[in-house]
Amino acid sequence: RESPRDETKPSQTKRRHVLDARKMVLCFCVLLAMAPLSSASNITSSVFGSVTDGMPAAFADYNSDDYIDLFVLRDGGQTLQVMLASDQEPFLKLHPGMRCQFPPRLQITSVVPGDYDGDAHMDVLVTTLDKESKNGTQVHILWGGRDYTNCTADEMPTILSLNGQPLAIDYNRDAIVDIFGVDNNGKRSFWVFNENRTAPTTILMTAEDKNLPNLRQPHSNSFLDVNGDIAPDLVLATQDGFELWYGEKEGGFTYNKTTDAPKASHLGQSLFVDLELRGELQHLVPVCFDDNCANSTIYTYNGGRWRNLNPILRDSLGMTWGFVAPNNQRYTKTIIVRAGDFNMDGYPDLLATLQQVGSSKPRAYLLENIACPTIGSCDGMERTFSVDWTTLNPLNNDSTVGVFYDVYQDGVLDVILAGDGPGGSPQAEQLPGAPDHVWYNNPGGRPPLSCGHTATTQEGDPRSAVATQLPQSAHFSLGLPYTTFGLGRTPNFVDTLVVGAAGHSREWTQIIPNSQMVAILSPLEEPGKWRARLFVTPSKLILLSAAALTGTCGLITALVAGLYWKERREDRIEKLQEAHRFHFDAM
Repeated sequence: RESPRDETKPSQTKRRHVLDARKMVLCFCVLLAMAPLSSASNITSSVFGSVTDGMPAAFADYNSDDYIDLFVLRDGGQTLQVMLASDQEPFLKLHPGMRCQFPPRLQITSVVPGDYDGDAHMDVLVTTLDKESKNGTQVHILWGGRDYTNCTADEMPTILSLNGQPLAIDYNRDAIVDIFGVDNNGKRSFWVFNENRTAPTTILMTAEDKNLPNLRQPHSNSFLDVNGDIAPDLVLATQDGFELWYGEKEGGFTYNKTTDAPKASHLGQSLFVDLELRGELQHLVPVCFDDNCANSTIYTYNGGRWRNLNPILRDSLGMTWGFVAPNNQRYTKTIIVRAGDFNMDGYPDLLATLQQVGSSKPRAYLLENIACPTIGSCDGMERTFSVDWTTLNPLNNDSTVGVFYDVYQDGVLDVILAGDGPGGSPQAEQLPGAPDHVWYNNPGGRPPLSCGHTATTQEGDPRSAVATQLPQSAHFSLGLPYTTFGLGRTPNFVDTLVVGAAGHSREWTQIIPNSQMVAILSPLEEPGKWRARLFVTPSKLILLSAAALTGTCGLITALVAGLYWKERREDRIEKLQEAHRFHFDAM
């Protein structure tokens, strides 16, 4: 797809493409301006229309039109459908040809879109539990083509049976999605998929001179670049702590070390964010110190030990809130917090499900990334989180899950809330503010992407940030297939923007704020040939500046025209006076 270097990007123009997932990755970058926040507004009818029973399951660009679509579960979790995103209301519409209904005995437990055969079309991995037997987690692959998915009864066979849910990875760096998990014999294994849709190759995970402990269930295994070499690594949650396995250049992983887990009754899902904008990922873990989660906190691993961030979980009435204790419900089998910069200040914020101590009604709330209130209150860290009690509260009807989603595809992170009970229904909330982010989108599959940028603040200080994309895939992680960076109120160019995938990376410099950059990572093995296109997206400040400039020019033009008209009028009067003047010399 060719386009000029700098041009105004049509706000709602769709662009279709088909990518070779083994050779190409598409990367979008959008950098826009920041605005103050107020309360959210309910846009449910504009987003979902008449669909009121679709429970969010996963995000992906199903039909390769650069709009992020939403996979939903319906009929009590028996049916999988996709809602296609568009630029007209309702912004999410059910795909009429994609309805995958599983037998009543099977309960869908996770949905992982990706390219599992290397044909650049979206396939879908679905895991189920059989209510009538104890055969573990069953894995199905719904093979896809151009704008269709095979999901008849004969086309949804069980290809694997696992103990627990799998993690989507790329074992051999061929940009075909593989999976990691534990088989029914308790052996850690990799299942490597191929191009001909046959049974995947099984590779056992081994480590020299080490007995591998059991993985935690539910697990929080993650696939991301930990050591900054652009090669994706594995972070595994085990009974002994967190194992780190470094990715090898030729594929596979090598054991590095084990870090003890925080001491707590409940450990939640790992989260990797650049907490303090230092250009390095921090490992965050939400925990509960008691069975009922009356005493909750968030730990981060820094300086060789776990540090308690002591997030502010007390409301204005003095009531203490905590995470929801893990149960058998769809979205609360484990504690999950999701990251996104909702206030556009550059620091990653969180979206979590909380409940008041002594109450059984969960609610999703935003947790703002703030400076620590006092020195030492965050166990040696400089940032922590404080619950934003107002933004979502007026519209929050006992929701059990909240996820970030860009409804208008304009860079502003909105929120989808959903309940988990029989009467639960999704609702969309529009967060106020203008976007300020970098957007990386991978419609063809799930090859790992890491990214980072450096910029200069208003005070002239350098600031850097890094992020990772889709590090987890189990337990309805509901990660977005793009990464956002906030720039805050910086008036300067983004100094450098680095994108890495499959052990390769490239750097771009002097990126214009309030713009979208499209980087075409092709061929994937030759970063020197990666290309970038820049699309200018005017913000409100630019539009206001243009209006002010236009008004000033109009005023100046009016003044010049008035003075010109006045001078012409005076010239005519002077000529008339000259014509009627009595010439005494002529007498």
